[in-house]
Amino acid sequence: MTEPLRIVFAGTPEFAAEHLKALLDSPYEIVAVYTQPDRPAGRGQKLMPSPVKQLALENNIPVLQPPTLRNEDAQAELAALKPDLLVVVAYGLILPQVVLDIPRLGCINSHASLLPRWRGAAPIQRAVEAGDSESGVTVMRMELGLDTGPMLLKVTTPITAQDTGGSLHDRLAEMGPPAVIQAIAGLAAGTLKGEVQDDSLATYAHKLNKDEARIDWNRPAVELERLVRAFNPWPITHSTLNGEALKVLAASVAEGQGAPGEILSASKDGLIVACGERALCLNRLQLPGGKALNFSDLFNSRREKFAVGTRLGQVADAQ
Repeated sequence: MTEPLRIVFAGTPEFAAEHLKALLDSPYEIVAVYTQPDRPAGRGQKLMPSPVKQLALENNIPVLQPPTLRNEDAQAELAALKPDLLVVVAYGLILPQVVLDIPRLGCINSHASLLPRWRGAAPIQRAVEAGDSESGVTVMRMELGLDTGPMLLKVTTPITAQDTGGSLHDRLAEMGPPAVIQAIAGLAAGTLKGEVQDDSLATYAHKLNKDEARIDWNRPAVELERLVRAFNPWPITHSTLNGEALKVLAASVAEGQGAPGEILSASKDGLIVACGERALCLNRLQLPGGKALNFSDLFNSRREKFAVGTRLGQVADAQ
């Protein structure tokens, strides 16, 4: 009977925790878990453990949280675990070559895109924002470059016209773990060969930021509708109305034209706002201090706020 593979897992957010769950249910031995240092979160800004750390502690797996893996002490600590394989999923720290060379079978990574498209930090949201017809998970061998290593396995899923960043994330978080388990089996058996990525097809999924979530009404409605879906549940697209913040959680493309940002009509069916091309029908909104509501509810209670001709995204004193 061969010894079970000794696996070290490195990951941080919920997407990674789903992969760790599958590994804990597998025949492989998880000898330790690496995750990012605890970060302040929520209104109280209390230090919070990552989803991966919480899951590891519940399963009595040792957790290591070095701020970097570039120093020799952290590298020696990993080497002392004598891992056969390092499985990395959305860990968030760069792994230097010394670390990549430690495990006997190397390091593999589960990345939430169909590589070489959307290498980088925010592949799920960028695929929705760009209007891609499909997405998926690629399991690859890790090398020094960012998401550049040979591809071992791919699973795909269509992106629907209703998909949000959140819904696609949840689907990929279900699809990734079985693919990783399958890849590990192939690596252990020596039957899985990597396919080199074509760098000429690579695109880069830049990290999301709140500034990008501000709606530029000069853009075509088709692009803005995708942005609204891509950035839900975070960072949520937003604009202003009469100088107050307005979050837009759902929208659809509508017909109509006017000055970009101008309210063309308001009814129970939605708030229609002119864009650079065509118009956007806002279906679900959040006003300051309130919760997210369908526009039909807001229209009943706050109709006066949404007068035709009012322009969204204007600086407060320019009204």
